[in-house]
Amino acid sequence: MWQRAVCVGLLALALGYLCLLGPELPPSALRHLSASLLGGLRRARSLEGRMVAAWQAAIVRPARGWARVAVGVNACVDVVLSGVKLLEALGLEPGDGKNHAVLNSGQDLKEAFAHFMEKGAAAERFFSDAASFHHIARTASEHPGAQLYVGGNAALIGQKLATNPDLKILLCGPVGPKLHELLDDNVVVPPESMQERDEFHLILEYQAGEEWGQVRAPNANRFIFSHDLSNGALNMLEVFVSSLDEFQPDLVVLSGLHMMEGQSKEMRHRRLMEAVASISDIPTDIPIHLELASMTDQDFMSNIMHQVFPLVNSIGLNEQELLFLTQSASGPHASLASWSGVPDVGVVSDILFWILKEHGKTAERASDLTRIHFHTLAYHILVTVDGYWGNQVAAVAAGARAAGTQACATETIDTSKVFLKAPLEFVTSQIEAPAKISLNPDEPVVHWHREGISFHFTPVLVCKDPVRTVGLGDAISAEGLLYSEAYPQ
Repeated sequence: MWQRAVCVGLLALALGYLCLLGPELPPSALRHLSASLLGGLRRARSLEGRMVAAWQAAIVRPARGWARVAVGVNACVDVVLSGVKLLEALGLEPGDGKNHAVLNSGQDLKEAFAHFMEKGAAAERFFSDAASFHHIARTASEHPGAQLYVGGNAALIGQKLATNPDLKILLCGPVGPKLHELLDDNVVVPPESMQERDEFHLILEYQAGEEWGQVRAPNANRFIFSHDLSNGALNMLEVFVSSLDEFQPDLVVLSGLHMMEGQSKEMRHRRLMEAVASISDIPTDIPIHLELASMTDQDFMSNIMHQVFPLVNSIGLNEQELLFLTQSASGPHASLASWSGVPDVGVVSDILFWILKEHGKTAERASDLTRIHFHTLAYHILVTVDGYWGNQVAAVAAGARAAGTQACATETIDTSKVFLKAPLEFVTSQIEAPAKISLNPDEPVVHWHREGISFHFTPVLVCKDPVRTVGLGDAISAEGLLYSEAYPQ
């Protein structure tokens, strides 16, 4: 860092000396030398610093923003602590990792945790045994390193949006006394959403390079599990929809469908059909954003895609959810078993394009879906059907900025605490004839177009030592929505 500072200082001195010599130099020579030195000054700034400056210039409020946002329906208290320390406190020895769709025991927990820690991937699972879960939850909440936070995608999105004093937020979900205490004063909770006991979710975090036995995490992430029956049955969905008449929102944010995976197949199917009926009751002039989360049942994911996607205007998801989605519906690149390192931009772009082409709004299809906000650790992509959304350069940049500040727990991006992980060159498709794009840190939001669909890509400045990873996707989606403008139709 000091070498760069010295370089910048010398260049500045040289530029000042040129100005003194100006009268004795031909104007063309002075212009040429000044341009060269100014270019050197720009190059001397870090890539990260140049990107932050460009984002700041690009992030502007939409011409027509939101005033009232209704958010539902999953809410809980997150107990956040080191996964390795909790497993050690439970007396669980490290071993081989193994994926489990549902956790039934401590053995399942340690195997699933090791499986995802080794990949550095986020995951969320239902713990079926109530007695075992309550024992683990008590051990976790009493651990000296444990911290309690607002949890659940809906509550996290509502909490993030509530930091904007111009917004009024309605939150419907199972809100117990501890969660109500943790919520921002700007969040309104209808009385019907209050319950006597909180729902607790355990968030097991791990750091980049952290080891447990033979497992070594390639990057920081978290593993989430719960025995949550209120959120699992979407108990507050009908309360949520019935509250909209009085609240009169101009945006609805819906999440929590993934929590139903803990239900029986028959119950899940029945509840999904009831959810579809409730969502259909929301007036069509109110945009709906659906936030997805980690899932394991391909049939259930396929049903959500076919039954729910056409009813919403926008969805938010990460790389694990995107790959699972295309695998569930035999979409493009469905044969890909898992991501290797940073997800290939061309592959991600192909899947996003397919979702909007096959399930999005067209002249022939009765679907409202026109927007997808994709986020992965290294970069984000906002994809929109032309003519329905504005201010997406600002929206994708704001989401990336939020990722950098929240992970590092800083008010603004500290360039000494972040690094660029995204590819400096990539192709926009692995199926169609692609364009090859080289990243310019002075213009970090890249735009391309494909058959009436616009893509806005920006890298993320990844936190070197993240303070907290949970809720990052929710914060990204919330910030992206805050800066988005839905055009009246």
